[in-house]
Amino acid sequence: MGHPQPSLNTRVTGRRIVATIIDSIVLGVLINVLGVDVPTGGRDLTQLSFNGSLTVAVVVLGYYILLEGTTGRTVGKYATGIRVVSREGGSAGLVSAVVRTALRIIDGLAGYLVGLIIVVNSGQRRRLGDMAAKTLVVRV
Repeated sequence: MGHPQPSLNTRVTGRRIVATIIDSIVLGVLINVLGVDVPTGGRDLTQLSFNGSLTVAVVVLGYYILLEGTTGRTVGKYATGIRVVSREGGSAGLVSAVVRTALRIIDGLAGYLVGLIIVVNSGQRRRLGDMAAKTLVVRV
């Protein structure tokens, strides 16, 4: 019960990278639609207001937690044909999505370089968030 089913294909590192790029674009559009003025280019990042920061945090957290927790897929994961599942292959659920998303703080360091290093060195291609949440990202 503690090991993944042999039929689960976790060799999806390239797809995960593309999914992350797509999700970043989707989140950027959502934040823009909400009218949050996020500093770019030469502007000082400290110029983002507290309300703007809170809005961005709620959008990003909500996006990952709600989509991965209820469907196992974000827009990027859907587009690349991958899904978040429990180690047994079933639905990951909201609690696992909260854990995965919380650990994006660490996995996302240096533009997700930390997460990528962990994924490529993990036998099941899991980032820290997956390990803590006991989830896998698999090809659909």
